[in-house]
Amino acid sequence: MSPVPATATPNLPSQPSSSPSCRDAEHALPAAVRAALDGVPTPLLRVDAGGAVWANARAQERWGAGCVALLQEWLANPAVARAVLQPVACQVDMELPAMAPGGRMAHVSSQPDGQGGWTVTLEDAGRMHALQSDVTPDGTRGRVHSQWVVKNGADGLPERAVGLMLDDTETLARGSIEMESQLALAVDLGRIGLWRYDMASERLHCNRPGWDMLDLHPRADGLPLAELQAQTHPADLPGLAAAAQSALQTDVPVDDEARYRRADGGWRTVLTRRVVQRDGSGQPVAYLGVAMDITERAEQARGARELMQRFEAITRTAGIGHWTLDRATGRTEWSEPLRAMYGLAPHDPTPQGDDWINTWVHEDHRERLRETGNTWLRSREQALDLDFRIRRADGQLRHLYALSRRNMVDGRSSVFGVVIDVTERRSAEQALRGASERAALAARSAGLGTWELDLRDGSAHWDDQMWLLRGRPPEPRAMNQEERLACVHPDDRADIAAINRRSSELHLPTETSFRVVWPDGQVRWLASRSQPLYDEQGVAVRQIGVNWDITDARTAEAVRQQRELALRESAAKSQFMSRMSHELRTPLNAVLGFTQLLLADETGSDSQAAARRRRLDHVRAAGHHLLTLINDVLDLASLESGELRIALQPVMLEPVVLSTLPMLAPLLDARGLRIQTQGLEGCVMADATRLRQVLLNLLTNAVKYNRDGGQVTVQTTQDGQQLVLSVADTGVGMDEAQMRQLFEPFNRLGMAAAGIEGSGIGLTIAKSLAERMGGSLTARSTPGQGSVFELRLNLHQTQAAGTDPEAAVQQDVAPPPPIRHDSLRRQLLYIEDNPVNAMIISELLGRRSDLELSVAIDGTRGVELAQALLPQLILLDMQLPDIDGLEVMQRLQADVRTAHIPCIALSANAMPEDIERALQAGVSDYWTKPLDFRAFMTALDTLFGKPS
Repeated sequence: MSPVPATATPNLPSQPSSSPSCRDAEHALPAAVRAALDGVPTPLLRVDAGGAVWANARAQERWGAGCVALLQEWLANPAVARAVLQPVACQVDMELPAMAPGGRMAHVSSQPDGQGGWTVTLEDAGRMHALQSDVTPDGTRGRVHSQWVVKNGADGLPERAVGLMLDDTETLARGSIEMESQLALAVDLGRIGLWRYDMASERLHCNRPGWDMLDLHPRADGLPLAELQAQTHPADLPGLAAAAQSALQTDVPVDDEARYRRADGGWRTVLTRRVVQRDGSGQPVAYLGVAMDITERAEQARGARELMQRFEAITRTAGIGHWTLDRATGRTEWSEPLRAMYGLAPHDPTPQGDDWINTWVHEDHRERLRETGNTWLRSREQALDLDFRIRRADGQLRHLYALSRRNMVDGRSSVFGVVIDVTERRSAEQALRGASERAALAARSAGLGTWELDLRDGSAHWDDQMWLLRGRPPEPRAMNQEERLACVHPDDRADIAAINRRSSELHLPTETSFRVVWPDGQVRWLASRSQPLYDEQGVAVRQIGVNWDITDARTAEAVRQQRELALRESAAKSQFMSRMSHELRTPLNAVLGFTQLLLADETGSDSQAAARRRRLDHVRAAGHHLLTLINDVLDLASLESGELRIALQPVMLEPVVLSTLPMLAPLLDARGLRIQTQGLEGCVMADATRLRQVLLNLLTNAVKYNRDGGQVTVQTTQDGQQLVLSVADTGVGMDEAQMRQLFEPFNRLGMAAAGIEGSGIGLTIAKSLAERMGGSLTARSTPGQGSVFELRLNLHQTQAAGTDPEAAVQQDVAPPPPIRHDSLRRQLLYIEDNPVNAMIISELLGRRSDLELSVAIDGTRGVELAQALLPQLILLDMQLPDIDGLEVMQRLQADVRTAHIPCIALSANAMPEDIERALQAGVSDYWTKPLDFRAFMTALDTLFGKPS
């Protein structure tokens, strides 16, 4: 605050006890002067020439009733007296430990009053002015003593002025020229308005600053009351009237504030202090007063009020509580949001001091809160942050964050704070921390390495896994760019360097994979993914990323690609084999077919007819040998590719063996061999068709490689959970070298020169089929005595348990059911595009007068002809020029007229998958070319009966 002039004396006693009392100093001042100085809101001292010290009411309120003795003791110090009580006005900053608030430095101003005394003010900031000037309010010359304080704000700039004017006419006689000039200068410089309102004339008289405050030109005759009221804000008129009325009732000065219109239409706020002037009989005749322009202070106060209102609204809306502690009274005030945080009802008292800590603060935080708060209050720190938990009135635990500040308001120390409920945020933080810990654990478990790069200073951080992924022990610092590239496989370094450059320049997300070389030479594949992070201005400040090992995945991918390649190669091979089968069987069908027709038609008994039959038999034998070779090659290809399907089911062994033996009759008769069977009981898990194929191969070899007149023995024995079928011959046998090469494909073991037919792949196929059925095929042999082949198959579980199976498969293919017919001549439809094949079937059916054949040369015509003829049987080639046999079957079954007609596939496509697709499409049976005429005619007899 700015200093206010006071009175002092240069001859102070050396000890307080010898100084005049405060009462003596009071008597030295006129009563009107004392009353005016007591109303000044500034601590004010007067030191007279005799050394007496007088303190006004504000000084005693600030420093207590014993302040006079303290002031006398302070001024008794010679150094203080020399610094403060100068012959001229002076200002000095001095420490007043006993009186200055908090023991801080005080700003001391002193002004000699021209009568041997001084007026002294003590403030933290600001300056005080004291001047005198001559006034002539009623035509008589007098002296007015004016004092005021210019109060500085927090920024050090003048904030407001508070002052007083005293009628010093009586003092004028003993005053000095110096006092008069000082007061006049102060009024002029301080823009203090001096005014007198005459009650009789109802006119206001002002000095120049007073007229300026009203934005009016000076008037010698004064301003009428009506015009003054017109200049006054209507809302302030009642307050002015009340202040005037109050001044009439007392001799104490009365203050009021009012707004007056400016020339620009705005309002100026003026602080006025008035006293009543009375005549000799005590009747009021005029108001005397001073005025100060406090517009700036009023606007600041209004802004402060609005700010406080907004603060209250914001904190109430946001649920932010605030509180204030008055250090002098020790009382704490809480806002409504703060009370709501604690669950207090409107009538509940506000917690105070230790009661708040002991009752509401969680027991785990009480001692820390009490110690921290007391330490802070004793310190000079301006702020304090606290984080603690409370237990609400309803028992609920809440987590609060409090920010406290200390400040000074009008010389009073207070503490202010805001409180935020952060319970939900803390719960979220704990959940996030738990999630982060779980994520870190998951990352470690999954082998993820994490890294972070600060794009502002280039600093980087690696976790331990980043080092382990490169086969190196963890280190405190991350690798730099050169070290990272040194770990990368040489073939990948250029790509990784380019990616790193693009990432650092453009701050783009990256995703790549590369190889690293470990110190031991091991090569590992790593995957990397990174993402930039941006600040509030959208500037990339960090790059974070992860690495993980994908070596196994890359290996699996390579295996998958190899498998896909193998599957594609296998599919291509299957397609090739299927095509080759068709292309080979089609002409072979014609060769064997016509050979059989010629043999059937050769009925002559002469030598030429016999020679023709021999030649035809050679053609037929060569054709059958070629057909066997084709079948064996296709089976071998299917086994190697894994495409040959095996359907395991219970199979009774004896029927399979007995049904196979008749196929060997021509060979047995030609060599004079006999076959002996022993103990063929048993049920095994096998594919009946493939089991017959294996058995036929073993029996054929036993016959072909036997000696004339020899013997073949077939018998079974049980070995644990397996049944052993052995085929023994009395042939030439094999040596050790031959046994090592026995199951190699196309290896005849030197028997090709012996003139024995064979391809050398039968045993290879038999061994593979045995293994595919879950068994095995082995052999033992003695040169010159013969060989024994043992086929081991798993027993069916009921057989293994010692019971007889009732549902075992007796044969692999059930014969097609007979075809019912109502007429003597049955209709057959053959859908075939090859005229040679059609001719062969036509020749065969020509031997049966009860069957009539129709031929369609493509699939579309075949369907149309079937719909027109409704034949009893359809023979279907599966490879046609327009639509394939599968599409033909789909169209036939979609028509109710043809859906019931049995269809037999007659095709050169002999691959297992071709047969399976046809059976699934609905064909009754699948006959492969070239046809066995005897089997073909037997099947017709089964279907239609023998011709009459």
